[in-house]
Amino acid sequence: MRVAIIGGGITGLSAAYYLQKEILANQLDVEYQLFEGSPHLGGKIQTHYYKDFVIEKGPDSFLARKTSAYKLVKEVGLEEELVTNRTGQAYVLSKEELHPIPMGAVMGIPTKLGPFLTTNLFSPAAKVRASADLILPKSKADGDQSLGRFFRRRLGSEVVDNLIDPLLSGIYAGDIDRLSLQSTFPQFQEVEKSHRSLILGMKGTRPPTAQGKQTGGFLTLRRGLQSLVDAIENHLDEDAVQKDCTLQKITRKSDQYELEFQDGSKRYFDKIIITTPPHITASLLGDEEIQDHLRSIPSTSVATVAMAFDESQLTMDFDGTGFVVSKKGDYTITACTWTHRKWEHSTPEGKALLRCYVGKPGGEEIVNKPDEYIVDVVLKDLNRVMSVHGQPEHFKVTRWHQAMPQYEIHHKKHLESLRERLENVFPGVILSGAAFEGVGLPDCITQGEEAAHKSLTTIKNLQT
Repeated sequence: MRVAIIGGGITGLSAAYYLQKEILANQLDVEYQLFEGSPHLGGKIQTHYYKDFVIEKGPDSFLARKTSAYKLVKEVGLEEELVTNRTGQAYVLSKEELHPIPMGAVMGIPTKLGPFLTTNLFSPAAKVRASADLILPKSKADGDQSLGRFFRRRLGSEVVDNLIDPLLSGIYAGDIDRLSLQSTFPQFQEVEKSHRSLILGMKGTRPPTAQGKQTGGFLTLRRGLQSLVDAIENHLDEDAVQKDCTLQKITRKSDQYELEFQDGSKRYFDKIIITTPPHITASLLGDEEIQDHLRSIPSTSVATVAMAFDESQLTMDFDGTGFVVSKKGDYTITACTWTHRKWEHSTPEGKALLRCYVGKPGGEEIVNKPDEYIVDVVLKDLNRVMSVHGQPEHFKVTRWHQAMPQYEIHHKKHLESLRERLENVFPGVILSGAAFEGVGLPDCITQGEEAAHKSLTTIKNLQT
C-alpha cells in the first residue's frame, strides 16, 4: 500500500512521523511520501535568527496541558531544550490606558470577585451587569451559537468587548460574534450546564496553584520551534520527503488515486492525507459539493511584527509580559508581547524584543502594506501607551495570508457533512489540519497522528 501526505506543516510532519513509526513497529508493507510545495517544511512554524535573538515568525509556543506536543518533542530528542514562559502581569489596552487583567480571570471570566470589582477596566454598571451571571438561569438552548452571544448573555457586552473578546480573538484572529462556541470553547457551555453560573463554575474548576507559586502554562524550545521541525525531518526517511513539489490535481482511478504535479509528473497512491489549507485543498479535489464545504471555511490574514531594540530605548512603567487591545479601541495593533520578558532565552542581555500583531476582521488591509509602513504604524500605536525611543535595530515583518481558519457557527455540522461526502466520493482520502479540529500546535499534532493511524487501519486489520 502507498500513502501520500500532502503538506509539510506540523500536521503533515506529525502524520509522516507517526505513520513511519507504525510501519516500522508493525513491519507493515506500506510506503509513504510527503509532498511540500515550498522549499522548506514546517508551514507557519518558522524561526528567524538575528545575532543572539531567537525570533518566531509564526507560533511561539504551545500549551503545556495538551500533551501531544510535549510527547512529540520528547520522542524526537528535544526534551532537554524545553523552556517555560516567565509568568507576569498581562494587560488590556483600553481607552489609552493599560489595565492589568484582573487576577483570577480565566479567559476573561472572573473567578475572584475582589480584583474584578476593583479594576478600572469596566464601568460600575458593567460590573453590576457581569455579576448578574450569579443569578441568571442557564440557557435552554443546546445547539451551537456564537461565542459573543454566549458571553454577552452571561456577562454583558462591556466585559466581552474589553476583556473576553481581546483574549479569545487573540487565539483565532476572528470575530467572536461569528465564531462557534461548540467548535472553539465547548467547555464553557458545559460549565453553564453543570453549574448554571460561569463565575461559580470556573471558580470550582480552576486548579489550585502548587505551593502558592504560579508556573507558566506554555512551552517552547530554546532554539525556537524551527528546531522541532528540523528534528522531525531528521527522523523521517530522507527519500520519503519531497520539497518544491506542488500538487495540482487528485483524480480517483478505480481503487487508486492519481496525483498530478506542477511539473507534469503523475504518481499513484492508495491512501491520501491532505493537510493543506481548505482553499488549496478545494482546488485539488474535483467535486463541487466538497469544494463548497471547504470554501465555506473562511480565514483571516494577519502579520507579526518583531522588533529588536537596545533595552535603553524602551521606557516601560509596567512589569509584565504584554497586552491585548480592546475591540473598542482605534488601534491598528491587536496585541503586543514583551518577548524579552516572557521568553528569557529569546533575547540577549541588555536588549529588548517586542512582537506585535496586526490584522483583524475589517482591518486586514494593513497586512499588505510595505514593511516600513507597518513598522511605523506599530511604533505610533506603542508610543501612545509606552515610550519607544528611536527605531529598532532590526525588525522582521511576516505576513500570513488566509492563514487563520475561522470556526464559524455550525462548523462541526458542516465538518460532518464534508467528511460524509468525502467518504462517498474519495474513500481513503483524509482531511486534517488547523481548519478542522483545533488551531494550536498540539491540536494539529494530534490530528496528524490520528490521520496516520486511520490511513493504516485497513492494512493492519488485514495483517492481524
